[in-house]
Amino acid sequence: MNLEPIKKQIGIPKYKQIIKSVENAIVNKQMVKGDKLPSISYIQKENKVSRDTVLTALNELKIRGIVESIAGKGYYVLSENINVEKKVFLLFDELNGFKEELYSSFLKNLESNTEVDIYFHHFNHKVFSKLINDNIGGYNSYVVMPANLKNTHQVIERIPKEKVFILDQMHSELSEYAAVYQNFEKDINTNLTKALPLITKYKKLVFLYDEKIQPIGMLKGFETFCHQNNINSEILSTLEDRVLQKGEAYIIPDDRNLIRIIKKIRVQGLAIAQDIGIISYNETLLKEVVEGGITTITTDFNEMGKRLAQMINHKELVQVENINRLIVRQSL
Repeated sequence: MNLEPIKKQIGIPKYKQIIKSVENAIVNKQMVKGDKLPSISYIQKENKVSRDTVLTALNELKIRGIVESIAGKGYYVLSENINVEKKVFLLFDELNGFKEELYSSFLKNLESNTEVDIYFHHFNHKVFSKLINDNIGGYNSYVVMPANLKNTHQVIERIPKEKVFILDQMHSELSEYAAVYQNFEKDINTNLTKALPLITKYKKLVFLYDEKIQPIGMLKGFETFCHQNNINSEILSTLEDRVLQKGEAYIIPDDRNLIRIIKKIRVQGLAIAQDIGIISYNETLLKEVVEGGITTITTDFNEMGKRLAQMINHKELVQVENINRLIVRQSL
């Protein structure tokens, strides 16, 4: 299939005219998914343009997901949806209830001509690196949730800085990138201080902290709060084999362990709030009703997704600290 040669049109760059000719061929069903495009040299010769002009056009079509390049073979039609103007690479650490809310809000607030591909690294640095390296050059924007992985900047710096948006956790090495993030150290200290009158009812404050998953800022903020307020505290990495003692209050960052501690409380014949206090992390609808309500420290994930979408829509290269709050319920 040969593309219709471009015509001299004042004010319209030649590469955009090449893009339009490919789009027209797809709309008119002259090319369908899987068809091979004419070679770069052929398009160059037919349109009397430079090789760079042709590559610019094909690269934009590639970023939009309309064509793909296969090494040694050429370019092929990948999608017949020519309405996609922007493609976003979205890399989460994992998917859970509150991140579904973030993702839903993000999609809802993006411009209609934007397509999003979502990936997960599951706190694995090799997977993180491979997903980014395999997709460099294929997207207009890259949204990356680095979690607590080390040296992520060495991978991310391979992407043009103006295309990168950091989400949720910020590392010092990533301070030059646009971001919507949580200030974990400040937020846990501030919210525990708000809950101080309730916390002092307990003999000990226990923080269940998994260094592989939880932000280091949480730990630092917890330690600062306990030191400032002379709180008897303990840091645990697991609830396994833990025998709960009356008068303990637990900070539980993840929902799996929230379920585990509720089960332990029942098995040991204890009562939530009366014997054992619970502070959870990240608001979900379930926490409003389970066991009469679970006290939660949470950011606004709906707002996080909305603000991120606005930044991508308008190419805002700024850093935004997302709001955080304490929701006090019966578990404390």
